[in-house]
Amino acid sequence: MNKDEEQLTDQQSSVEVDATKQWLDEIIIGLNFCPFAKKEFVNNTICYFKSEAEQVKPALQTVIEQCHYLQKHEEIETTLIIFAEGFRRFDRYLDLVDYANDSLIDSGFEGIFQLATMHPEYCFADDDFDDASNFTNRSPYPMLHIIREASMARVLAVYKDPEKIPEQNMALAEQKGSNYFQDVLKRIHQNHPQK
Repeated sequence: MNKDEEQLTDQQSSVEVDATKQWLDEIIIGLNFCPFAKKEFVNNTICYFKSEAEQVKPALQTVIEQCHYLQKHEEIETTLIIFAEGFRRFDRYLDLVDYANDSLIDSGFEGIFQLATMHPEYCFADDDFDDASNFTNRSPYPMLHIIREASMARVLAVYKDPEKIPEQNMALAEQKGSNYFQDVLKRIHQNHPQK
């Protein structure tokens, strides 16, 4: 087993990864918030990378390392970097997102990878914190999702009305209500308690 394989094996099972998988299964796939997630989830082509980083610099290093990892491993479609302890405050997380996007450009990954964002306190700019629509992006842990731009372009090209996905998701979230999502997330954390 080479270093990359060891890294992948080490990172694929932990409380944080298990909680993330349950969240993907119940919320993202279960409610079809991302119509493209089920295929990758079922085919096991998602790399779940648990990061212990709590500061911006090591977190950015992880992002770039994971981009290199994806470049070398075509069989892996996408990576979720899960921050076990760091970036719990949403404002700090948003700073990390800005730096991470700059790092992608500086490292020559612009147009190759893009980042999607999920956080336990996610709040869209024009929404109240308690609005149910925020739960389309509320995850058990702070995460950065590295997406292959070419793959995204391919699936969007064959998906009918992809621009309607966000508004459909928000409408469904409002229909379900904030309490529904809070209960699911609470249950996920109870099922997978951190030590």
